[in-house]
Amino acid sequence: MDTGAVSPPRVLIADDQEDVLGALRLLLKGEGFKVQTVNAPARALEAVRQTEFDAALLDLNYTRDTTSGREGLDLLAALQELDPTLPVVVMTAWANIELAVEAMRRGARDFVQKPWDNARLLTILRTQTELARALRRGNRLEAENQLLRTRSAPDLIAESPAMRGVMDLITRLGPSDAHVLVTGENGTGKGVVARALHAVSSRAAQALVVVNMGGLSEGVFESELFGHVKGAFTDARADRVGRFELADRGTLFLDEIANLTLNQQARLLRVLETGEFERVGSSRTLRADVRLISATNADLEAEVTAGRFRQDLRFRLNTVQIHLPPLRERREDIPVLAMHFLRQQSQRYRKSLGGFAPAALERLQQHPWPGNVRELAHAVERGVLLAQGPLIQPADLGLQTAAETAPAARGHEPRRGRVPPDA
Repeated sequence: MDTGAVSPPRVLIADDQEDVLGALRLLLKGEGFKVQTVNAPARALEAVRQTEFDAALLDLNYTRDTTSGREGLDLLAALQELDPTLPVVVMTAWANIELAVEAMRRGARDFVQKPWDNARLLTILRTQTELARALRRGNRLEAENQLLRTRSAPDLIAESPAMRGVMDLITRLGPSDAHVLVTGENGTGKGVVARALHAVSSRAAQALVVVNMGGLSEGVFESELFGHVKGAFTDARADRVGRFELADRGTLFLDEIANLTLNQQARLLRVLETGEFERVGSSRTLRADVRLISATNADLEAEVTAGRFRQDLRFRLNTVQIHLPPLRERREDIPVLAMHFLRQQSQRYRKSLGGFAPAALERLQQHPWPGNVRELAHAVERGVLLAQGPLIQPADLGLQTAAETAPAARGHEPRRGRVPPDA
């Protein structure tokens, strides 16, 4: 049973010198690591076959009077084949730095020189074990949430306490036909939740039709949603099927629902109440069986109070509400999401990257993320594009520190009585 406690990171150390193994065992155990030591490549392979380690620390030479590193490089390749998620850190004498570089070219995550610096070694191992756990958690989440992982389902990655309620609601509401209102700041993933709800519903084999309500002017609103017939207006050169018809027996996702005018709200309400509509220019009444999911970053209750949104429409939309917390309130998800985006973008741009440098990981954890998950995805994509080594560095991410952003924020405070535009 999972008690919620985090187990100590488990590290495998392989070296043929007993004094080295003893010193490393003493150092790492004192820092909270669980350690297993072996003195030969074959024993290292056997250990990895039997136990899941969070990192491996390997010497590159095991035969006395040999400095080629061939044994270590062969062991590195064999470990990668056994467990591709296992981060390997190699050890080598200062004179063999070229050998360490070759090991990193072949997939090692980092290297330390003998005699090692304790602080640097501990920093490397903590970073690599954290990233390995994030990667494995992401893989396990994909398996455990298979219901949310159909071929058409989005990547919904979340394990923080703040997101447990969201995941539970998706699992319970998905199979129903209940209308759902998804709320949250820009970039929190409202569209991802809508696609996940559709993917686990009985309508998954039918269409998910997305409409950005904020982009519909009065002139095209009815034509876009309900369709039109040829000759209905000047540019109507052919019949057009509207979004409600396209979503028949499927799901209609209305994004930015709070941006509708009162006129548009009244027309939408009538369709939701009756399930009936007419194409523009036609008197023929049509029906569509549609499951409705809507989303907004606005406070609809406040909009109703201000007279900008209809109370009866809000009730129609909001059978159940799912609220997405901002990324700053679910920081446990940042490493998992960052590794997910890293894998995505590395494949897209055909780059081989092992992860994030410790300072880059710290920058990700400390950033306020006003743009939420969308901003994180863009930052990681930028990091993948700009990275020049095996790890993404802080400068690659393009994220300002708090000290850098504070003066800019003070210089751009909105004037009293004015509301800044929503980014």
